Amino acid sequence: MVKVVVAGAAGRMGGRVLHIMGAHSEIQVAGALEKKGHPAVGQDLGILIAPALSGIMVEDDLGKILPGADVVVSFAVPEASVEHLRVAAQLGKAAVIGTTGFSESQMEAARDFCRRARCVLSPNLSVGVNIMYKVLADVARALGDDYDVEIVEIHHRMKKDAPSGTADKMAQVIASALGRDLKEVGIYQRHGLIGERPARAIGIQTLRAGDIVGEHTVIFGGMGERLEIIHRAHSRDNFAQGAVRAALWVVNQPNGLYDMMDVLGLKVQG
Repeated sequence: MVKVVVAGAAGRMGGRVLHIMGAHSEIQVAGALEKKGHPAVGQDLGILIAPALSGIMVEDDLGKILPGADVVVSFAVPEASVEHLRVAAQLGKAAVIGTTGFSESQMEAARDFCRRARCVLSPNLSVGVNIMYKVLADVARALGDDYDVEIVEIHHRMKKDAPSGTADKMAQVIASALGRDLKEVGIYQRHGLIGERPARAIGIQTLRAGDIVGEHTVIFGGMGERLEIIHRAHSRDNFAQGAVRAALWVVNQPNGLYDMMDVLGLKVQG
């Protein structure tokens, strides 16, 4: 039985993770975390989330509850997730982080903490999306430079970062497969008289509207045909299910920084 603390317990994603983990036969929800001053702090998960979680109170101090657990699962904002990983490293625990929008300095801090902790950090914990990464690498290598690459991602109006971490990861996977540097060929917006499309460009375009959970379309456009590969998230449950798989996997790994491709045994080779 793997004991889990879920950070961001009152959020949209945290709530779904708690609901699914609370019903899982191999996982015990050992604690729930929210930021200091959040109205959910002190509430019973049995009332806040599901009756099966009754008796577990929402806390605001990870250092207080993580010693009694094996792994913390965090979908919090980047600075909070880095702090959760710091506490996990200090206590010798594991972490699963599904946060996006990390800065270079935050990622460097995460890598440093993972010398003393094991962590699955992935911009998207969905099994389908991670299989799509593998497919995209294979397709890009097969098609080569004869096909233009465009990525379009759509999310709900409340998403704060752009492009999505998933779209950025897709672009990185494709660029690596094609032997390109994404920093040199990535195009994130177009406006005005921009001229002919650069042959090696990889376009990443962002849309925000309503309550769309997440949709990613990758277009390989050739002369006379195009290939589109699409992933649509119908609910947040697919991310929660991925978090379950990651939590069960990571507790048995040596210290280090992993991603969902490691969990699934599908690591993309560029």
